[in-house]
Amino acid sequence: MEFNFLAIFVASLVPLILGFLWYNPAVFGKAWMKESGMTEEKMKGGNMGVIFGVSFLLSLLLAFFTQVFTIHQFGALGMIGGDPTVEGVLPSFQAFMDDYGTNFRTFKHGAFHGFLTGLFFVLPILAINGLFERNSWKHTFINVGYWTLTLTIMGAIVCGWV
Repeated sequence: MEFNFLAIFVASLVPLILGFLWYNPAVFGKAWMKESGMTEEKMKGGNMGVIFGVSFLLSLLLAFFTQVFTIHQFGALGMIGGDPTVEGVLPSFQAFMDDYGTNFRTFKHGAFHGFLTGLFFVLPILAINGLFERNSWKHTFINVGYWTLTLTIMGAIVCGWV
């Protein structure tokens, strides 16, 4: 199984593009700014080149890791140490990959696992942070909704783009 670097690259654009839309004042931007205490003045204070550059690098990491929870074949690779060309790999591994190698490699399946990741990882993490930071539930759900949709789309791309 090889990495699809184009799929990873395209998936890494999703958080930036969706963030532009999601946090737009016409969608959730005004509510998010109010709930988070963000002001126009604060928004203008950051170095946008650095913010977008680092965000893209972090999105690349996220897209790369998204493969692990959307592509089941990574589990089979993990059982043999990750390199199927290494000496000592049993023929049963190749037989398994011949039988099941591309099963569940669809956009729909990747989207499903991306959604589950948003629901069962992002929601608890951001809700716990929100509780301790004394954020409103509205603020938490705006951010959880963004990340759940983002991971759903990223999962679809990295799993389905075979």
